[in-house]
Amino acid sequence: MVTLLLDSTQLEVVLSGTERALSRRSTSVRIERDLIQKVQLTDDPWNWLRGVPSLGTLVRGVVAMGTWASAGGSDFVVVRRRRAGVIIDLDESAEFSRLLLTTRHGLELVRALRLEGEDAAAPVTEIVAAADDPEAPASARAPRPRRTPRPAIA
Repeated sequence: MVTLLLDSTQLEVVLSGTERALSRRSTSVRIERDLIQKVQLTDDPWNWLRGVPSLGTLVRGVVAMGTWASAGGSDFVVVRRRRAGVIIDLDESAEFSRLLLTTRHGLELVRALRLEGEDAAAPVTEIVAAADDPEAPASARAPRPRRTPRPAIA
């Protein structure tokens, strides 16, 4: 399973040795935080595959890893079995148009992206845990956005 690291400037998808070999990619995927347009959670990432594998590995229903080419651009995919995942839509100036990842930390990723990032990269689960922990020092907690009441419609 991929490790997601997030700091104030970028999201890094750290690949294990096996994932690097199957995806035929020698480095982690680094995406500038400003290039992230939308993040969606999904119960079945297989339904979101589009195009054909151009560089990577595909064993239907078991594993899909690597770069997928389609008319809409190229996607980077790390999908395993029938597990929940996350779809990250990116700006057109990014290396990929979309990231499709199997992870059990999708909800934490969404929450961590809403928070102000620290300068040092940290796993998304730790960022969210620090924000939720009332005992953590104030420097470790991110400020929560204020909600303003909506006016009543007459």
